[in-house]
Amino acid sequence: MNKVVVSFVALLAAASIVQPTLAQPAANLTTSRIVIAPAQSPLARTIKEGLSTAYASARAGTPAYEEAQRLYFLYGERSFEPIWLSQDTSGQLTFSPAAEKIVALFRNAEAEGLRPQDYLTAEIDLTRVGGDAVAMATLETAFTSATTRYAHHLHNGRINPQSISTNLDIKTKSIDEAALLERLARSADPAAVLNELSPTHPEFLSLKAALASFNTIATDRPTPIAGGPTLRPGNTDPRVHAIRERLQVASLGSDIYDDITFQAVKSFQASQGLEVDGVIGPATISALNGGAEIRREDIIANMERWRWMPSDLGDFNVFVNIPEFRLSVQRNFQEEYTTRVVVGTFKNQTPVFSDSIRHLVVNPYWNVPTSIIKGEIAPAVLNNHGYTDAKNMDLIYNGDVVSPWQVNWSAVSASNFPFRVRQRPGPGNSLGQIKFLFPNKHDVYLHDTPSKNLFSRASRAFSHGCVRVEDPFAFADALMANEPNISRTSLEAMFGPSERWVNPTKQIPVHLAYFTVRVDGAGAMQNFSDVYGHHAALIAAMGLGATPITPNVVADTSIPGEVAP
Repeated sequence: MNKVVVSFVALLAAASIVQPTLAQPAANLTTSRIVIAPAQSPLARTIKEGLSTAYASARAGTPAYEEAQRLYFLYGERSFEPIWLSQDTSGQLTFSPAAEKIVALFRNAEAEGLRPQDYLTAEIDLTRVGGDAVAMATLETAFTSATTRYAHHLHNGRINPQSISTNLDIKTKSIDEAALLERLARSADPAAVLNELSPTHPEFLSLKAALASFNTIATDRPTPIAGGPTLRPGNTDPRVHAIRERLQVASLGSDIYDDITFQAVKSFQASQGLEVDGVIGPATISALNGGAEIRREDIIANMERWRWMPSDLGDFNVFVNIPEFRLSVQRNFQEEYTTRVVVGTFKNQTPVFSDSIRHLVVNPYWNVPTSIIKGEIAPAVLNNHGYTDAKNMDLIYNGDVVSPWQVNWSAVSASNFPFRVRQRPGPGNSLGQIKFLFPNKHDVYLHDTPSKNLFSRASRAFSHGCVRVEDPFAFADALMANEPNISRTSLEAMFGPSERWVNPTKQIPVHLAYFTVRVDGAGAMQNFSDVYGHHAALIAAMGLGATPITPNVVADTSIPGEVAP
């Protein structure tokens, strides 16, 4: 049999199909020869003709062209014979057993937080085909497209994160489509094959279970405590009885906000990351009521975001949840350490991405970002030439430190400011005494801060984009749990005027994430505010019936800020 040989990036890895579903990184792909075999059967020739026409007519570089090219080479490897269809001697067309099982998955897509109509299109309706060969070929290739679409939605979600915000720097996870289709066609249990593409994180699985039992969850909320005036110790209010009951404080038969209830409220506020002042205002009442009511679309949108996460977060990792204003060190899905954090303002948002912590820097310099120099430092220096000295900062010109008193300021303006600026190590340094580096294009990192008062706030979006850590040396101790030669004690011994770099032997995965609904160790769902509006925008993009809402903007703190563009 004559064959046409075409050079193309391999769709199939040699002959092995053991766990072939997830593709290797692009750097590992090699150019190989794809064999396009001549079509033999009438249906195969029809499939080839249709794919050839689509491939030739599509404009290069468009999604239609990429789809046509993908299908042409995929089917060309198998002589354009159908994967999902078969005909008996009478010409009756049927789906294969595997295809029938995949159709059942399409029908049940809502259980995965997906939409059946994205896959059960008119093109894969057997009843519309009859004996028409062109319609048969269209159905065959449409079913392949629907199956790969479903697979990608399971693995990567159905919404492009960049369409929500450019601050969602999410890497798409690859799928070896040809190998996946081969496995599915041969499998007696295609559902199990496709399930390998879904997240395995316990929180995703808990959200999926919550979606399945959503109606039960929605009716299982406690009777809400009514809003009203802010309560302080000594105030009298009939809601005190309900507050005591919610906090499991023994009833005293009085409406007075007493000291026992006051202490219980403070403990509750601490557990919720609220300002621990014992004052019962709207935020504390909302937390006592379980936070804002969790809707079905909230669960689905957070399942989508889990699909954006890397498949493997790392057995030992750092997880920063921006809406929660909290960081945790996790080992095998179990939390070993947690602390409060401050994240970027709405104007200077902390980006969402994953990387690896590679360096710890004690007594760090703060190299002020250009945007902060232009917007804040330059105007301050032009107004007060002693500003940089007062803030323990260096002016750097052509690589050399220069004194502000030697500068001809009449030749300098905010728009023509030829200096880099750095803040020297010291107690007033904006990065505090330590920073944790995972070099990235956003120039963000985790760090200490001298502004400790902000950690007591319930909403902690105050930085220029970096993440401030409340107790950075306790965090460092937890972070270095696998490093026998690095500890809190060894790091604190480095305190002084000189910057000191520490390089762990192993890089530690770090994830700056954005989840508005999380499931705690006891299985309870917690709801957090949509600080940047990503959640509302995603719900709208998913067609779940909501309109994007601009969140309340939290003002930047005073100069200098911490970070990044």
